[in-house]
Amino acid sequence: MTRPRPERSAASQLAASGRRLTTPRKAVLEALGRADGPLTIEEIWEAVPDVGRATVFRTVKLLLELGLICRVVLENGSVRYVPATPDHHHHFICSGCGAVEEFQHPPIDEAIRTLAESAGFELSGHAVELYGRCRHCRAATPD
Repeated sequence: MTRPRPERSAASQLAASGRRLTTPRKAVLEALGRADGPLTIEEIWEAVPDVGRATVFRTVKLLLELGLICRVVLENGSVRYVPATPDHHHHFICSGCGAVEEFQHPPIDEAIRTLAESAGFELSGHAVELYGRCRHCRAATPD
């Protein structure tokens, strides 16, 4: 998957929220942008040695709130982060190599909204994460 340069749109999104693209924010975005896959918060911290641990945690929280990065829960329950695309999406997560691929499928979103409405539930958001093996892992180790 080709990722856009996250720091470009980040500056405008941060500015729109009344914030700046600080050096630590840019460093976190760049670390995620150059990673081969999703990173844990500890891996992000290790990738930005000049940024304090607490600053990394605050930065990740802010970037999540602004939709600049996505939280991905792997099949084993561990939480990782990837750069976000601007549109609502879901994730295919490979249990072999850990690759995360985004996908959009409006009928899934509509079904979720319909289910919430029929249950009398006021929906504020949702995430769909599908686990399995990517085509590369399947080709390397066929069933």
